[in-house]
Amino acid sequence: MKKFILCLLALASMSMMTACGPKAFVKGEYEDVEKENNLNDQWSETDMQKVVQELVSSMVAHPAISNAKRPPIVMVTKLQNKTNEHIDTQNIMDMVRVDLQNTGRVAFVDKEAREDVAEEYNYQNSGMVSEDTKKGPGGQTGADLIVNGRLDSIVQEVGKDKSVYYKVTLNITNLKTNVIVWTGYKQLRKKYRKRSIGL
Repeated sequence: MKKFILCLLALASMSMMTACGPKAFVKGEYEDVEKENNLNDQWSETDMQKVVQELVSSMVAHPAISNAKRPPIVMVTKLQNKTNEHIDTQNIMDMVRVDLQNTGRVAFVDKEAREDVAEEYNYQNSGMVSEDTKKGPGGQTGADLIVNGRLDSIVQEVGKDKSVYYKVTLNITNLKTNVIVWTGYKQLRKKYRKRSIGL
């Protein structure tokens, strides 16, 4: 009997040690990326999708784009991050560019590719490329409009309640006149309640 009790205690001890050991996420599954994600109190892809969708719709409805005789040439630049979070703002502006491009109402010049383009010009003018196919400086299309903006947040915490507010402001600036021809913002506010998490 004593031996049996000792065996049971040993098994219980091993079970507790296993339960308290390190844990890892070992099984995953695909989810719909359009499904709302508020897993924690940080900026999420749902926030990005909501913001970009509304702001792009407002942009293309503005006369600077909707009444243009030809698709304006647009350059997307920076979205300043004024929050206390580490947020990949380039990812947000990439989505803005893709969604704008998909409307068919604008065309883009690629600011990020300039160094690569300059390097390719140098290569093509090195004598390695045939005269009838090489490209060179002086043929690029200049941008008509620049899109930039800012991401702000306000965080409030009282007791167990937390409120996170985001505001994304985007501007379209006429490159020739430096006049802002469109500006818009999208606000989001999310509420959270702190609770104990058991083992």
